[in-house]
Amino acid sequence: MVHGVPLADDFQAIVDSLPPDWTHLALDLRIFDEERYVEAATILVQVNAQPYSKHDWHWRLIVAHEFGHAAAAETVHGTLRLLDEQGIEGELVAREARSGRVEVTQGWGRPESVRREFARRRHQ
Repeated sequence: MVHGVPLADDFQAIVDSLPPDWTHLALDLRIFDEERYVEAATILVQVNAQPYSKHDWHWRLIVAHEFGHAAAAETVHGTLRLLDEQGIEGELVAREARSGRVEVTQGWGRPESVRREFARRRHQ
């Protein structure tokens, strides 16, 4: 957790600290000025932020690296940059990170070159 840093930069520092094969990242976000909650929520809807109820943190953000059912890291970074540009300050904390998993795809009927490229990109 880094204090006094814009949210987008804080997020980028968290992502940069992950191994190259990370697949899933769960973050908690809290804003300092709760009167701007609705304003922040309308921006965070772009990344499907999950609101907490009666909790110290306001939202949970689920981030996917290259595949998965979550928001893309680039989209989360851009959305947090929008919060920074609006002057909405807060803090992020990484709660969970997963790595080493690969996406399962149908390889039947695909050329060998496609299967090799998939294996190369997924480090299999």
